[in-house]
Amino acid sequence: MFEELFSIDNLFYAWKKFKKGKSRRKDVIEFEYSLENNIFTLHADIISGIYRHGGYTYFQVFDSKKRDIYKACIRDRIVHQAMYQYLHNVYNPIFIVDSYSSRTNKGNLKAVAACKYFIKLCSSHNSKKCFVLKCDIKKYFENIDHQILIKELSSKITCKKVLLIAEDIIESFPSDNTTQKGIPLGNITSQIFANIYLHTLDIYIKNVLNCRYYARYNDDFVIINPSEMKLIKIREDIIKYVKNKLLLEIPYNKTSIRKNIWGIDFLGYIILPTGTLLRNTTKHKIFINITEKNFITYLGLLKWCNSYELKQKIISKYINKESDSLDT
Repeated sequence: MFEELFSIDNLFYAWKKFKKGKSRRKDVIEFEYSLENNIFTLHADIISGIYRHGGYTYFQVFDSKKRDIYKACIRDRIVHQAMYQYLHNVYNPIFIVDSYSSRTNKGNLKAVAACKYFIKLCSSHNSKKCFVLKCDIKKYFENIDHQILIKELSSKITCKKVLLIAEDIIESFPSDNTTQKGIPLGNITSQIFANIYLHTLDIYIKNVLNCRYYARYNDDFVIINPSEMKLIKIREDIIKYVKNKLLLEIPYNKTSIRKNIWGIDFLGYIILPTGTLLRNTTKHKIFINITEKNFITYLGLLKWCNSYELKQKIISKYINKESDSLDT
């Protein structure tokens, strides 16, 4: 398993996957200049057991809010890519159906569609009324406990050498290695580690709390039920489980219980009985940031909601922006 995962061929494959969309970046060009030597050296270091994860480059991005990003060097990111694909193959078959992050043919739009479907299904059986519990874990990525994550991985990864590489990636952050908590947003492995960490929560909610209508994307999740009192009890149970078993926190101000007819704010969309709208903050972001590169992507977002008038405004905004740039 170890030799196959980190074989020369698989490292070259991981390189190709990593390189997609990044071929013009300076560090990628420099790495590719001596590609064969770099890959063979990386392979030799891993197989001999001397490979150790390096440090990170820190920067910030600003979209809807400030985000701290930590970027590893390219040789480490190739290892991340190989490990990501391996973990995906191991865990994808055992994840619940309605876990939507870091999975093939899933994603946040599918999570929104699932939420809409569950609301429709629940309300159709209860006089068109139901309630939706929405929860968000406080500072999720930076509070993931390393030992809990490693314990979960050790229950599924049978090869000790592969597990050691996974541990090395996890414990490479933070650089001072004192808190034993947190995974960086910049790693592709962080996305699947985050999903794996909450897998036991999924099982608890589905099998112990018996929540039929449940969907989760990363640390955002919704539960739909015809009884508001039932959801209040479920919320208490989840908060306790997350605190005691996962050492995480769900503050009450990061939860809400709303009637479906009031509109449900989930993953950037407002889900209403009569349709789906884009969240106002997302609209504002689009109008500020629209360019030739992201124009098609933004229009793609609108396919999932009732947005004819908004679509026309975005097209008009884009045309005017392009005209202004040509004039200057």
